[in-house]
Amino acid sequence: MKKFILTLLAGATSALAFAQPAQTVKGRVVDTESQQPVIGANVIITSVTPIIGGVTDTEGNFRIEKVPVGRHSFKITSIGYDDAFLQEINVGSGKEVELNIRLTESFRSLNEVVVKAQKENGAPLNDMVSVSGRSFTVDQTKRFAASVNDPARMAMSFAGVAATDDGSNQLIIRGNSPKGMLWRMEGVEIPNPNHFAQEGASGGGISALSANVLGNSDFLTGAFPAEYGNATSGVFDLKLRKGNNEKREYAMQAGILGLDFAAEGPIGPKGGASYLANYRYSTLSVLNKVGVNLNGDASIDFQDGAFKVYIPYDDKVVVSVWGMGGLSTSKVDDEDIRETFKSNRGIIGVNYLRYINNKSYMEHIVSYSATSQTGDFYDKNIDATYQQKFVNQALRLSSLYNYKLNARNTVRLGVIINHLDFDLFDKDNEDGPYEINVNRNGNTQLFQAYAQWKSRLTPTVTLNAGLHGMLLALNNRSSVEPRLGLRWAVAPRSTVSFGAGLHSKTESISTYFAQVKVSDDKTDLLNKSLKLTKSAHLVAGYEFRPSASWRILAETYYQHHYNIPIGPANTTTPYLLHNSQLNEISGFVSDSLTSDGKGRSYGLELTVEKSLTAGIYLMSTTSLYQSKYTGRDGIERDSRFNGKYVQNFLAGKEWRVGKNKTNIFAANIKLLAAGGNRTTPVDLKKSREKGRTERDWSRSYSEQLPAYFRTDLRVSYTKNKKRTTSTISLDLQNATNRLNALESYYNKREDRVKVVTQTGLLPVLNYRLEF
Repeated sequence: MKKFILTLLAGATSALAFAQPAQTVKGRVVDTESQQPVIGANVIITSVTPIIGGVTDTEGNFRIEKVPVGRHSFKITSIGYDDAFLQEINVGSGKEVELNIRLTESFRSLNEVVVKAQKENGAPLNDMVSVSGRSFTVDQTKRFAASVNDPARMAMSFAGVAATDDGSNQLIIRGNSPKGMLWRMEGVEIPNPNHFAQEGASGGGISALSANVLGNSDFLTGAFPAEYGNATSGVFDLKLRKGNNEKREYAMQAGILGLDFAAEGPIGPKGGASYLANYRYSTLSVLNKVGVNLNGDASIDFQDGAFKVYIPYDDKVVVSVWGMGGLSTSKVDDEDIRETFKSNRGIIGVNYLRYINNKSYMEHIVSYSATSQTGDFYDKNIDATYQQKFVNQALRLSSLYNYKLNARNTVRLGVIINHLDFDLFDKDNEDGPYEINVNRNGNTQLFQAYAQWKSRLTPTVTLNAGLHGMLLALNNRSSVEPRLGLRWAVAPRSTVSFGAGLHSKTESISTYFAQVKVSDDKTDLLNKSLKLTKSAHLVAGYEFRPSASWRILAETYYQHHYNIPIGPANTTTPYLLHNSQLNEISGFVSDSLTSDGKGRSYGLELTVEKSLTAGIYLMSTTSLYQSKYTGRDGIERDSRFNGKYVQNFLAGKEWRVGKNKTNIFAANIKLLAAGGNRTTPVDLKKSREKGRTERDWSRSYSEQLPAYFRTDLRVSYTKNKKRTTSTISLDLQNATNRLNALESYYNKREDRVKVVTQTGLLPVLNYRLEF
């Protein structure tokens, strides 16, 4: 009888365990520098009892089955390699989890004491990054309050980033113009991946990127390694994940921002090939089509898609075909203006990766991208019209060679050729008869090359040195840019870092072709000879990790900007005399400019972060900074983006609920306080005379609007069944309904200066199903 009862209890326990939702975790472990598989590596899940795990095979692959749903931490070890740690890995019952893990080869010297800081949560994926860089996960874009699956809005919580415009996700990094951003995807530059984006801008109203296809990626805020060029303020280095190569999986999502559908699965019966695709259509557009108008006098319509096909031919060659695109249209017709604006973009790329031997590999990338912005605007108050059409195309070829000499030294070389086609037109009659500001089509090239060397001088000191070169064929302007980074693990949990480098950026092509009419049959190009804008960065940092889940990072920096486009030497126009392109948000400028301006940015940043462990995460980021510019008048002024401080505080808690504790209820909060937007005071007398807003440019950006405060909340409930995961979430953006100031302007009807306020309380409801 005793044996029978014990057998019965064991059977019941086994059946109950079998009924618990579980999932498979799989992936690949490779050498960081050579990308070769690490054989026999142990992948252990440390957050379950008893500990479970797996071992990599001859291809570096591992598979761990029946992993309980929930958040998990991983430790990866292999003889001859430094240990690696992963945290915040969310395992749900609806989708298998695939991890791509990199291990760094270790080395020891005789009679040497090894003191090494562990590479843990938040460290950049690119090992060439020494300072001002961090990785982020797709889960964070979903989880952080107010992020709503947008990497750019998520990055607004990081140190050094300011964003005080609710209607845009443009990033002001360390007081710099958002024009200085570089967007990369799968190793190559891409156009601005946002809906409703203006010509030459780096942000927009809504992201065209889908969290369904993104993988873990890097975000950099200064002193970039040599492989990153054509950027002066920041870099988003995005990766697309590959689809599941063993089973078909799907995801559906419905919310205020859009209706999504994603699919992934294997291609062919075996071999590891896979596909991944996502499509989204605007929910507001759907409602508008059935007669429910929530936009009043305005209407918006957008859709986007993305895909990746991953094909490993053999153990030496991998081919990836990927792409993304978005279409967006906005229309406004009210008592003041009538406007139609369209902003479309698309990109497709092919990556060819070949492993030459166990120490080296090459990657070739061919990509084609196109953007189109068209606008038709009419101001009913002053009878002014503008029309524009900017079409830009780019064919890019990128080749990279990576060679791991030994455990200490790695060399990376690369060449990028950008063939740029353009068709540009802009005209307006704001000051009388129509003036054509640009009317040009043609092509040009941008050539880039770089060399990087990573040397582990000792087990505690790593040096990253490199050189980046650029040449714009349009006007033969060039730049040679040295880069240097150093990391020193001064104690087991402490690291000192240093970075320096010269960085440059082209203007948007349309600005080079701004024109002025000099006779009936002749026009002069105003800006074709502009130099490359340059910025020298200097960064020092200290990082302390009191435990595996806590991270404290302090960085200080100084940036010197020069070759900045400003007004010409003989100008008497107040705007050109007192302003600078360091204050601009979008790219096209119709004024005559010369590269004689300068500026500087400096500041101090502090990040205190606890990764999501034991159901709790915290992050506090403090940024104190100054951003200055010097225009044609020779006077140093506060730049448009000199808010002087930003304080973010984020926190979240997850509770395991339900009969078997397999479901999750989560609550998240974000608090933001920042210096108010800067603006140039309105000249009331001139505004009355012309019946429109005229500004006193002799006091350029001297007026600071009230401080910006915002509270965002997010609650969600995730239900894990045997084969599905469903999540319902509610984001309360600007939960206190504070109407923050955006800018000031002259109101003709009321004959006074008014302040434009921003979005109040905005609830964003979303439902997601994975199966």
